[in-house]
Amino acid sequence: MTTPVFCTIVPPHVLDRLAQAGDPVLARPARRTLQRDAYERTQRRLTTVVGARAVAPLAAAEPGKPHRTVYDARNGTDLPGRKVRGEGDEPGKDATVNRAYAGLGATFELFLKAYGRDSIDGHGLPLDATVHYDREYNNAFWNGEQMVFGDGDGEIFLDFTIPIDVIGHELAHGVTQYTANLTYFGQPGALNESVSDVFGALIKQYTLGQTADEADWLIGAGLLAPRVTGKALRSMKAPGTAYDDDVLGKDPQPATMDDYVNTGRDNGGVHINSGIPNHAFYLAATELGGHAWERAGQVWYDVLTGGELQQDASFSDFATLTVTAARARYGEGEELDAVNKAWEQVGVRTL
Repeated sequence: MTTPVFCTIVPPHVLDRLAQAGDPVLARPARRTLQRDAYERTQRRLTTVVGARAVAPLAAAEPGKPHRTVYDARNGTDLPGRKVRGEGDEPGKDATVNRAYAGLGATFELFLKAYGRDSIDGHGLPLDATVHYDREYNNAFWNGEQMVFGDGDGEIFLDFTIPIDVIGHELAHGVTQYTANLTYFGQPGALNESVSDVFGALIKQYTLGQTADEADWLIGAGLLAPRVTGKALRSMKAPGTAYDDDVLGKDPQPATMDDYVNTGRDNGGVHINSGIPNHAFYLAATELGGHAWERAGQVWYDVLTGGELQQDASFSDFATLTVTAARARYGEGEELDAVNKAWEQVGVRTL
């Protein structure tokens, strides 16, 4: 059994800020989104078993092959909605449906090709996504069973299927759910968010064929509307610089432990302090060069799935396990040096 967790890509503190905007065109969608998120979060807490999915992998699904289904909520909130595209169906006229389908496939492919993992549970779990959720819904989420995407309000956020790393990020919460099941609060919660950012970024880089040096290391690039002064939701390369906007405020993510944020909001700052392990991964990946999913990504995947990572792990616990994993897989080489150096640079001690 796993703990019911409701994970969103846009943090509550961003929506809180928007909800207080003087312009009702900006405030109204943010308030509606916060209300909807609160409802969905409560539903997750009332769910007894999330890890054991109600629907078993279909007998027709071949091992090592994705089984994707995209549904359309038609701006309602009943899940999953009306089926609009199944596995192997040709693309339709709805670009949002097509992007969701492609993003599910890209996520499946990275985990299979790079790490030998058959879907997010490792056993061919069907991948379901619902698009066009609610009206002016400013978020995307993983609810323990499926992906859900809003269309955005068009003023601050655009369609949430546009950035492929958003799709990958939310599905990676599913991988964490089926493996380490990190507690969604404080440092383990920030690690939960960081792991999703890491694999979201890797899915984007894998799809684009980018090396670590070629990648932008942004999470959610293309999601912010033209009126927003910003590039993305988060930056792994330079946490705290993704946006600086008169309505959204300034990106609050720290890059090192010197600026760690102690807060009771956002489940103890899970979307804020995730900048620290995010930056450590960026530093390790760029130090090693080449494709980030190959060596740095392999080390992070080994830790997530190795069975030693505890649900209440601290940053130091996670860092120590990455050092152990790097040594176990690559020996006393540049991989180990890069991982050690990365954590040292962000101020996280290894035990």
